[in-house]
Amino acid sequence: MSMNNWEIAVLLYIILALITFIPVLIAILRKVKLNPGGEAFDSSPHFNDANKQLLNSHYSRIYGTLIFWKNKAEWNKRFHMYTLIWSIPASILIPIITQSVDDLNSSKLFLTIISSHIAIVIGFHRALKIENNYKAFRQGESEFYDMYRRLLDRPLSFGSSEEEQIDNYFKEAESIRRFVRNAETDNFPMIEDLRKRTAANKGS
Repeated sequence: MSMNNWEIAVLLYIILALITFIPVLIAILRKVKLNPGGEAFDSSPHFNDANKQLLNSHYSRIYGTLIFWKNKAEWNKRFHMYTLIWSIPASILIPIITQSVDDLNSSKLFLTIISSHIAIVIGFHRALKIENNYKAFRQGESEFYDMYRRLLDRPLSFGSSEEEQIDNYFKEAESIRRFVRNAETDNFPMIEDLRKRTAANKGS
């Protein structure tokens, strides 16, 4: 049995929606590796061996956090792009397609699939605050590495002595971690927020 144009459009839309979601799925399942940072504390002429060990130990403890930030930033970025790629064209096409819908069930199905897909994607994007989370994780990662390179290149910007420099470095690292943690908590939807949003949608 041959397919009509609407049925072909439904099939193509579903295939494209699934294919373009693959990068998002990969970001969820695969851990992103950190880029090599070049010469680190072991090669620094600014610190003695004991302080080099102290700095290396600190970096080893925060290494897992940096990977987590990078992974979260990547998947939030990809889901944000996925939302934009589909929601912007759909907002233009849906009014046009609405005028072309006929009595065929397949034409109504096509419009329903587009509308449902976009509503689900935008709903998750808003509920999970994807864009805000991407900015928070990306900024936290960038801020840490800027600080890390500054200690390697210009340790005097942290203080006059090695002890003062390391202490201020640790304090700034704690501030960055606290910033990302607070941003993630603020951006994470509370159950009560989701209930209110669901109730508002039912009422509209």
